[in-house]
Amino acid sequence: MDSRISLLCFLVLAFSLLHCARSDGNDAQLLKGINSYRSSLKVPALTENKNAACLAEQLAKQFKGQQCTNTTGANTVIGTEQQFPDYPKYLDHCHLNASVTEDGQVMPACVPGLVPGVVLTNYTKSQYNRFLNDSQFSGVGIANEGDWVVVVLSTSTGSGDYSPATPGSNWAAPVQPFSLMILLLVGSVVLLMK
Repeated sequence: MDSRISLLCFLVLAFSLLHCARSDGNDAQLLKGINSYRSSLKVPALTENKNAACLAEQLAKQFKGQQCTNTTGANTVIGTEQQFPDYPKYLDHCHLNASVTEDGQVMPACVPGLVPGVVLTNYTKSQYNRFLNDSQFSGVGIANEGDWVVVVLSTSTGSGDYSPATPGSNWAAPVQPFSLMILLLVGSVVLLMK
């Protein structure tokens, strides 16, 4: 009976890791495409910014389940996009202050099935390309949920670098899902060894 439970735990963990790898693969592929686009314009490549990625993840979760329309994502007329009413909550979740995100840029896009080439085109051939063409942006965080992908650009300045809130704030570092999976895997291995 214990071996069945251990095997079930292992299969659940393996499936979770494969799902995470697939999602991260889409994000990595998009980043590679964006950096190729920037390279063609002689603009420096973007580097991954884990704090911007945290914010992108929170925003992508907000969009999950919403339908694609001509007033969402890259098709939106500038100034008419949805506001993010829970933005302060997302900043808090990622341990960010609003002052370090002022010069950043949040770019949501909706693409049914998240077809990689179409997703890239939604950034390089839309109103978003003016931000991708701008060398002031040096970092990026990318997340996707459902048919939505959110790209968050950061700068290297204090008002756009997405640096975490200073120590002493009333927050504790969260345990990341990947860390939980590692713990589950180690626990399963220990149980199997008994």
